[in-house]
Amino acid sequence: MADQKKLALHWKIVIGLALGVAVGVLIDRFWTPGTWSSIGVNDPRSFMAKRAGEVFASGVASEANADAGFVAGAVRFIANANTLIGQLFFRSLRFIAVPIVLCSLTVGVASLGDLKRLGRIGGKTIAFFVLTTAISIAIGLTITDVVAPGKQISPEARAEMTAQYKSNVEASVGRTSEVPSFWQQGLDLVPPNPFQALATAQMLQVIVAAMALGAALTMIPQAKSGPVIAFFDALTEAIVMLVNAIMRLAPIAVFCLVAPAIVIMGLDVLSAVGVYCLVLVSGLAIVMLVVYPIMLRIFGGVGFARFFKAMSPAMLTAFSSSSSNATLPVTISCTIKRLGVSERIASFVCPLGATINMAGTAMYQGVATVFIAQMYELDLTIGQQAIVVLTATLAGIGTPGIPGAGVVMLVIVLESVGVPAEGIAVILGVDRILDMCRTVVNITGDAAAAAVVAKTEGELLTEAEVATRNAE
Repeated sequence: MADQKKLALHWKIVIGLALGVAVGVLIDRFWTPGTWSSIGVNDPRSFMAKRAGEVFASGVASEANADAGFVAGAVRFIANANTLIGQLFFRSLRFIAVPIVLCSLTVGVASLGDLKRLGRIGGKTIAFFVLTTAISIAIGLTITDVVAPGKQISPEARAEMTAQYKSNVEASVGRTSEVPSFWQQGLDLVPPNPFQALATAQMLQVIVAAMALGAALTMIPQAKSGPVIAFFDALTEAIVMLVNAIMRLAPIAVFCLVAPAIVIMGLDVLSAVGVYCLVLVSGLAIVMLVVYPIMLRIFGGVGFARFFKAMSPAMLTAFSSSSSNATLPVTISCTIKRLGVSERIASFVCPLGATINMAGTAMYQGVATVFIAQMYELDLTIGQQAIVVLTATLAGIGTPGIPGAGVVMLVIVLESVGVPAEGIAVILGVDRILDMCRTVVNITGDAAAAAVVAKTEGELLTEAEVATRNAE
């Protein structure tokens, strides 16, 4: 009875999320330069950059902070502790992301036992991802065309934000040279050194290596392949236990990740591009709350309430971490343990989705392109918007594993239709919070695809069967 009265994990995460938003808003509104001055800090940037061992030391980083005392040191200590907890959680998830992809995908492919079946499941999965990505972009562009948020940005606001984020935009434009060509991306699918791919977390290469190994295991006698599959299966189970342990920290970690994100974004920046944010969030909400549930009901036989109750811990983790790869261990665990997808289907679809299914990111690129075009009073033709749909779809699926890849790929989408790339500066201030939103849509699509594919393969448990299994 005591266990039944315990607050469910997803509600604990929701509470942590709500508190993080509330604290972030309060700090943004009431912690001003005058507050820093009142505790003896006139140069907050240099003061916060001091080493942890100097927190309560009498020495200071600059003469501007000569009056900083115990209160200021305590503030910095709390901020650093908050960052530590949030980043430890994030790193812990990333720490197990690569091993779980390698182990679970190897077992998943090997367990299929038939390469024809692997091709069939892979075809269904990729078709689902491409279709939902294209639908997402079309929805986003439609809302943007109707609302026209770019026309509501004043020239003064545009000039101010362009100047503020000019260096960031120049860096993103310069990094477009890092994006490999289509042919190079095809070549890069095969890692020259699989261990290097594992060490550098090149997820697409890890997926190819795991699939190749799993497929090869199906071609040798079971007497020889059995121990290898059992080894990887045991590792997968051990990693799932690590996920369960790490998720106990999730409510606190979500607070620690969300609060600074709200402070960094700032409500002033949000209000300046608020209509753009509402357009993008509305589009993402339609995909997550309408498109995916309809497809789940029609093709997967899964109801709205069941799906979101099962996947809520993964969705909340995705929101706080802004990373599909970091959330992957939680996504796989929820898909198998809570949604009832078979391990071999989830182990194949979810890692693949975390790498190539970027419906939320693709919508962002489409909406941002039209928004910036409207801001510069450029009317994109139907043909140009079709190019945006195609380019954003390919960019969403082929986004390379480089830091800030979403913004870098947005530059490419903008250039495909002749929209000035410097317009990105206007939306950079709110990109962090919007990245959190689109990551939720990305991992929701991964889980939805897994459920649909599992249903068509006869490997999706009913809600009652999931409850019975988990009670055993």
